[in-house]
Amino acid sequence: MTSKSVVALRHVHFEDLGHFSPALKRKGYGLTYYDIGIDPLEGLDPLAADLLIVLGGPIGAYEEHQYPFIHQELALLTSRLAANRPTLGICLGSQLIARALGARVYPMGIKEIGFSPISLTTEGMHSCLFPFVRDGTVLHWHGDTFELPHGATHLASTEICSNQAFAYGPNVLGLQFHAEVSARHFERWLIGHACELAGAGVSIADLRASALHHAPKMAVKAEALLDRWLGGANS
Repeated sequence: MTSKSVVALRHVHFEDLGHFSPALKRKGYGLTYYDIGIDPLEGLDPLAADLLIVLGGPIGAYEEHQYPFIHQELALLTSRLAANRPTLGICLGSQLIARALGARVYPMGIKEIGFSPISLTTEGMHSCLFPFVRDGTVLHWHGDTFELPHGATHLASTEICSNQAFAYGPNVLGLQFHAEVSARHFERWLIGHACELAGAGVSIADLRASALHHAPKMAVKAEALLDRWLGGANS
């Protein structure tokens, strides 16, 4: 029996909730995916879901001229954020939240792809990211970044990308990195992003081996992150 609802906006089918999905189900959330470009967003009430999660994808949060649905996503997020409803953004999702909060999203000029640690700020060490204090290893897979939204709290960084995570009050969390990826489904990422990996000169064999090594530990940390954040969010 579920008593709470989570809606996940999914841009490509293989970039799903990963480790977060079973953790949400254990906490009593009923999950509905909206596949962007297929499922219409016009009828989606931005305030209805107890939790909204905006997932990643290989497009820019600033490419609304190429992908008009970005207008709808930004409008939905603007309404939800104004109402202070619990909202989580991952990778592209974090960039869309940053844009909805008035921040600039732009290309870094370099790809950050692979498993490596984040560095937590002082605020990050006392946030839902605490499970990553000792081992900050996560999956990075992006070429864009964002300015920190006005009023947001900076939580994490890497040498390549200074803005890796932010909180906007207790109810809004943006994660540029991926903590949710499971080793079982990672092969779909390698297939779906084959062209990007080839263009970036990334070794698929090395990336696969890293996923097998790091993903099981990331599963534990990802669930702990989600538990801590949901415990502080006010629905």
